[in-house]
Amino acid sequence: MSKRQTILLVDDETRHLKVLVKAFLNDYRVLFARSGDEALQLVQQEAPDLIILDVMMPGMDGYQLFGLLQQDQALRQVPVIFLTGRDGEADERRGLEMGAVDYWTKPVSIDIARIRARNHLELKRHRDLLAKLAITDSLCDIANRRGFEDYLAREWHRAARTGRPVSLLMIDIDYFKAFNDHYGHPAGDQCLRQVAALIDKTLSRPADLAARYGGEEFVCVLPETPEAGARVLAQKLRQAVADSGMVHGHSPLGNRLTISLGAATLQPDEAGDPAELVELADQALYDAKNGGRDRVVVAGMVLTTLAKAESG
Repeated sequence: MSKRQTILLVDDETRHLKVLVKAFLNDYRVLFARSGDEALQLVQQEAPDLIILDVMMPGMDGYQLFGLLQQDQALRQVPVIFLTGRDGEADERRGLEMGAVDYWTKPVSIDIARIRARNHLELKRHRDLLAKLAITDSLCDIANRRGFEDYLAREWHRAARTGRPVSLLMIDIDYFKAFNDHYGHPAGDQCLRQVAALIDKTLSRPADLAARYGGEEFVCVLPETPEAGARVLAQKLRQAVADSGMVHGHSPLGNRLTISLGAATLQPDEAGDPAELVELADQALYDAKNGGRDRVVVAGMVLTTLAKAESG
């Protein structure tokens, strides 16, 4: 069963709010706000699927609120319907030129409103599906490289504003070419899917992102995670694969599948580039592979043997 879509109603008139809430409550999840400021707080917590926005409100009016929403990359994708008691062509043109998907004049016909809202929400569902497919790896069903780069860029800029660190893990399946050569590419694909599922399952926070970087390499973006936390999670991931029971009979490390991990942490600033974090993690992964594989190396630390990493 698909998740119920969310409609945000913004109107300072309680009577109109009650009518619209009643109209949509049976079919959708409905949020409401009585001012532009209240609406801004709500959308920062969760982006709705549709916003029905009254134009004429005290303080911040609908046009001003819409302008602020357009400045946010994620909220810019949310369709907005303007709602107003004025039916002038100039007002309607202004709203549509700003980017609103529709313009309703009060009093609204509830039956027509339901149909129009349903149509806009269906279009939004299709756009979301296409957007998800564009950033999802079709084999492993986690984010692809494009999805990873987009997410890292967003988290980098957010961390620059909040003053919080961002950590990155880069992961490589050890001796994967030998695995493919011995077991065949279908088995190799199944191996990639299993490792991706283990990584995704081990990430416990909703904000953490697992992605396929390319080939047999994966990455994990860990917002608001200091170096110590990244190191602990990297060790958990290595152990999860080691304990999975996946067989690799042609690995010099034994009759089991293993992974190597590089971890890096930075405190972003707006003048910096997320590529700096990727480069650090990539170098740490190179050190892990060069040091014997099946281990975790943290950028900026002396290459650590597996025994030391596990005891630390």
